Amino acid sequence: MRRTAALLCLLPCLLAVAGSPRAETRPVVVELFTSQGCSSCPPADALLRELAGRADVIALGFHISYWDRLGWKDPLSNEASTDRQKTYASRLGGRVYTPQIVVEGTNEMVGSDRAAVAAALRNARPEAVAPVSFAADRASVAIGAGVGAGAGEVLLVRFAQGRVTNVPAGENAGRTLRDANGVTAVMRLGDWDGSARRYRIEPPRSGEGLAVLVQAADGRMLGAAAILGPDA
Repeated sequence: MRRTAALLCLLPCLLAVAGSPRAETRPVVVELFTSQGCSSCPPADALLRELAGRADVIALGFHISYWDRLGWKDPLSNEASTDRQKTYASRLGGRVYTPQIVVEGTNEMVGSDRAAVAAALRNARPEAVAPVSFAADRASVAIGAGVGAGAGEVLLVRFAQGRVTNVPAGENAGRTLRDANGVTAVMRLGDWDGSARRYRIEPPRSGEGLAVLVQAADGRMLGAAAILGPDA
């Protein structure tokens, strides 16, 4: 009788868990903060190129501006990338440096540390709390109704799929640098409060890609998806 009673007590709990909605998986968001003016960055850039080829990763190269004073102005550098890195530093209690990789907005490491990056990817549990999907014509993006609690801002990230630069000056003088998914612009589309949203966007051009991120105030990624231009 005791065993039967215990089973009867456990059954409703199991049914409740089985019936609760679960968010689908999505690609892991990897952000590299780098610079063509940094001699330590090419190994991290090479790692990002590899990650950019994985279907389970959204790899983004944010080129910061504070190394532009070392003799070479990175053509991909912008203040928005620098500000984004500084925001992560304040959240994660760390310093601002290159190369730095941030995984899922919550875990940072040296960008060329392959073992640490591989471990972070293995441990990541990316869920589409805010499901992101692009229209067939790529002219709009939808953020679905939330699966569970959450709120955040919706960001549109434009990036160049590939860029080759012959660097004549600075710490990498004489080197040919190959950058993958170098971010060219970040635009805030709006807020997501758990309800469905749709935004009009300009489709990616040839050689370009788009990523849409839904990010909580504490940095956690709630949703993410990416598409490439028509020639990809």
